Amino acid sequence: MSHSRRTFLKNSALAAAATSILPASALMSPTKKDYLGLQLYSVRDAMNTDPAGSLKKVAESGYKYVEHAGYANGKFYKNYSAKEFKALLDSNGLKMCSGHTSFTKDSWDASKNDFTDGWKQLVDDAATAGQQYVISPWIDESYYKTYDDLVRFLELFNKNGELCKAHGMKFGYHNHWFEFNTVLNGQKMYDIILQKTDPALVAQQLDMGNLYNGGAIAIAVIMQYPDRFELMHVKDEIPATAGKPADEKYESTVLGQGIVDTKKVCDQGRKGGTKYYIVEQESYQGKDPFDCCKQDYDIMKKWGY
Repeated sequence: MSHSRRTFLKNSALAAAATSILPASALMSPTKKDYLGLQLYSVRDAMNTDPAGSLKKVAESGYKYVEHAGYANGKFYKNYSAKEFKALLDSNGLKMCSGHTSFTKDSWDASKNDFTDGWKQLVDDAATAGQQYVISPWIDESYYKTYDDLVRFLELFNKNGELCKAHGMKFGYHNHWFEFNTVLNGQKMYDIILQKTDPALVAQQLDMGNLYNGGAIAIAVIMQYPDRFELMHVKDEIPATAGKPADEKYESTVLGQGIVDTKKVCDQGRKGGTKYYIVEQESYQGKDPFDCCKQDYDIMKKWGY
């Protein structure tokens, strides 16, 4: 994950907190056993300049499901209301099963003991756009200075679960690497997160690539928590190229070409109840991002997903 990605997550969360409430819509329950999708951050530059053309290419690659990383100020990818973006997805035969927007303390009004209007609108818009999960992909370092700080913040995750449940969705959390090399009260931060979040309210999305930068191994994590991952970010990793931050020793690549043993992790997840397999490739080693995503799709289909 690059510094620009971190900045994007933080800025989009702040922008979302400034917006107002819009009505939500009901969701249909999934009927398919497994769902193979694409995290649109994989084609982020194209999505930022031409969302319509980009979604058309994604659909032509074979994907039927997508996960967004582009909501702020009450809009998807700068210009689309929830209804407009859903219409764009529908026109390409796509469904948006989930989306990434960071939940922060600025999304919670402590004086009212309630979520801010901006966060409530975000949840409403997610439901209107057809999402089944609202996923926060980051916890700012200031929220886990101590064990007690983290536990208090995770209480808001459970409250988010209740809010999303009322909209026919589920709240979720997506890991990076710091959760695995940060220790509080003698416990790894990731273990605390899974202990203190109610699985009935908060889904876990395992990013099987990010965690390597924290010294973890994907298959070991899923064996430790075999039934906790409703969603996965499907990745493979290779040693990072020059110019990466010091805490990013690895970068993503085409599936099957790195160290993750991606198929084994996916298969183990399936045994434990994982339903949503979201491909994300953030680095391309000089290749076209859309070509990489097509390769990843074909590989996943070959593996039976």
